[in-house]
Amino acid sequence: MITRTGGVILVLIAQVCFAMGQGQSPSIVGRWNVEIAFADGNKRLLRFDAQGGGKGSFELLDPRAKAWGAPTHFEAKWTSDNENIVTFTGPVEFMLGNVGRDAGALTCKGKFEGANLITGDVDFAPLVGERPSKHGTFKAVRDNSAH
Repeated sequence: MITRTGGVILVLIAQVCFAMGQGQSPSIVGRWNVEIAFADGNKRLLRFDAQGGGKGSFELLDPRAKAWGAPTHFEAKWTSDNENIVTFTGPVEFMLGNVGRDAGALTCKGKFEGANLITGDVDFAPLVGERPSKHGTFKAVRDNSAH
């Protein structure tokens, strides 16, 4: 009887450990501080607010944009898969100098490095002119201070 009870307990412990190891993918829903580093040396900061249903928004954290009355909020969308891969994308207008604007489509594709960190590659495709896309990397850190 003791051996049988011990075996049942061992099986239950193994099942619990297996279930914990399988874990669910982290949720992207929430507010993220995003640091972008383009290959040309330019850096950008923005906030990504991910809502349910794949909806979201970008907020540029460039004080020049606010000072010059440039748009700072843009609609965005996101997708994720079972491999902890997440993509968020949307239009943005980065400031060029003091008054110029670089309008384009921003796409960040990365992987969860824990529940509160996403790292990956970024692409910015200009909407105006015949300029090539800018490529780089990004790091998104969950903003737990919001709410």
